[in-house]
Amino acid sequence: MIRVLVVDDSAFMRNMITKFLTSNHEIAVAGTARNGEEALQKIKELRPDVITLDIEMPVMNGKETLKRIMASDPVPVVMVSSLTQQGADITIECLELGAIDFVAKPSGSISIDLYKVRDMLIEKVLTAGRVKLKGRPVPMSKPAIETAKQPLVSGSDSVRFRAGKQLVCIGTSTGGPRALQRVLPKLPKTLKAPVFVVQHMPKGFTASLANRLNHLSEVTVKEAENGERAKDGWVYIAPGGKNMAVGLEKGELVITLDDRDTESRHKPSVDYLFQSLASLREFEKIAVIMTGMGSDGTEGVKGLLKHGSGTVIAEAAESSVVFGMPKSVINNGLANDIKHVDEIAAAIMTYMKKERA
Repeated sequence: MIRVLVVDDSAFMRNMITKFLTSNHEIAVAGTARNGEEALQKIKELRPDVITLDIEMPVMNGKETLKRIMASDPVPVVMVSSLTQQGADITIECLELGAIDFVAKPSGSISIDLYKVRDMLIEKVLTAGRVKLKGRPVPMSKPAIETAKQPLVSGSDSVRFRAGKQLVCIGTSTGGPRALQRVLPKLPKTLKAPVFVVQHMPKGFTASLANRLNHLSEVTVKEAENGERAKDGWVYIAPGGKNMAVGLEKGELVITLDDRDTESRHKPSVDYLFQSLASLREFEKIAVIMTGMGSDGTEGVKGLLKHGSGTVIAEAAESSVVFGMPKSVINNGLANDIKHVDEIAAAIMTYMKKERA
């Protein structure tokens, strides 16, 4: 049984969230709190397994409360955010500070239509309840480029590439924003390839994620736009609620966005992006699958390897918040390399050097 502390300044929202969560037999609401100050006291008394934490509260807001939680005795936290621009920016900061995931309120601080995200809220709390936090989060800053380390998987040195153009594609979900913050800032601005990223995230939040990552990185990071031409040394993040594909027009890589549903049920979908890249036979692909629940990306990786040469890097279990997506790739025998998240950027650069050798 996962014991949850529900924190929200609205009695209506506390009651609604409690009702939704307790409809699942694996979840029990241990208590509620009206603000961050009360929440910190309740955490000491109740020792919950998971906390749902509103961002906008009096006395002590969600961001400050999260800082206090992570600085003392970390507990898995699911943020509950409004869909405003300010709400999106603060949500991304909270993910950086150590929150496991977030749910967006459909219509502001008091959302009478919260039922629209009921299943998502339950799913994220269940996922958070299975997470074992690995110590306190390390504050992110712009790091120096690290020297590439040797691949961990035996036989990875046997990977050989023909000379040609290159691209990098990354797929991630739960825990992904923080993982991306430990990978993208380590890539050099001289990177001789574009990078395409799918992070499972709803509409309204990926622009804030891209802006935050751009601030931390030497490479240029942006939310992808329909019809734009991809450039070396630029990172394109699929917008929340849209699928991203990449095609070739007159020798240039062109991004296409659409609303169609996918077999993986995710939008954006890692499989959808990777499958579009499989047809680009002129390009060597370095595919990276990082932390996330489920198996989105596995079928896409199969397509990449079936239709062209390239290499696949999977995040190691020890650094994954949720070892689902990378585990699926590894268990299907698709990973050339398995890396701790802090080694992934160096591994990307190592394989790019091999390709050009």
